[in-house]
Amino acid sequence: MKIGYCRTSTTEQVAGFEAQGQMLLATGCTRIFREQVSSVAVRAELDAALDFVREGDTLVVSRLDRLARSTTDLLGIVATLERKGVALRILDFGGSEVDTKSPTGRMLLTMFAAVAEFERGVMLERQRAGIAKAKAEGRYRGRAPTARAKAHHVRSLSQAGIGASGIAAELSISRASVYRILAAGGRIVRSARTLFAAIAAELEDMHAVAIDAQAPGITADEGTALLAVLREGVDRLKRLIVKAA
Repeated sequence: MKIGYCRTSTTEQVAGFEAQGQMLLATGCTRIFREQVSSVAVRAELDAALDFVREGDTLVVSRLDRLARSTTDLLGIVATLERKGVALRILDFGGSEVDTKSPTGRMLLTMFAAVAEFERGVMLERQRAGIAKAKAEGRYRGRAPTARAKAHHVRSLSQAGIGASGIAAELSISRASVYRILAAGGRIVRSARTLFAAIAAELEDMHAVAIDAQAPGITADEGTALLAVLREGVDRLKRLIVKAA
C-alpha cells in the first residue's frame, strides 16, 4: 500500500499544496496525510502517517524538504520506517526518484540530506549577517506577511462585491487569510452572511479532507484517523467563529 504525505509551511502556498497532492495521487497513493505547518512545528499528520503505515507499505513524498527538517530528522524518520518494514519513496530527488528499498537509494538520500543541511546553514548565516548590517544602517524593517500586505486590496475587492474565493484567487492567498483580514476590519461581525459563508467554506474543507482520508474496506485504525480529521475540522470551525465574534 502506498501512503502519501504532503506539507507546506503556510496556508498561502495553495498551488504547491495542491500540486503535491496531485503528484501523490498520480503515483497511486490510496491514503494521503496533509498538513500546512512549518517543519519546525509539531507535524501531527506526519506523526499520524508514521503510525499508520504497516510492513510492506511505502511512504511517498514529493520532495525531501517536505518530509524532514534536517539530516538528523531524516535519519530518525527512515529508522522508524525501517523498524516497521516500510520503504520511503521521494518523487523529485534532484530530478529523479529515490527509493530506500535499494542500498544505493538510501546512501544517496543520506548524502543529499547532509549537503542540503550544510547549504541551509550557510544561507541562514549569510541572512543573519545581512540583517545585522541592515539594522546597523537603519534600513531593516522586517518583512510583512504576504496576506497582511494585501489587506487593502482584500477589503477593496470585498466592497466591490467579490466573494472570498474570488478574492483568494485574484490575490493568490488562501480563503482563510481573506476571512481573517475581513474579520479584523469588523466585516464578519457586521455581516451574518459573510460569517455563514466562512463557516460553509470550512465545512467544505472538512468534507474534502474526510473524503481523502477514506479508503475501501476501512479498518479500525483508519476509522480512528478519520475521526481525528473530523475533530480537527470542528476545532478549526470553532476558532473561526471565536475570531469573528
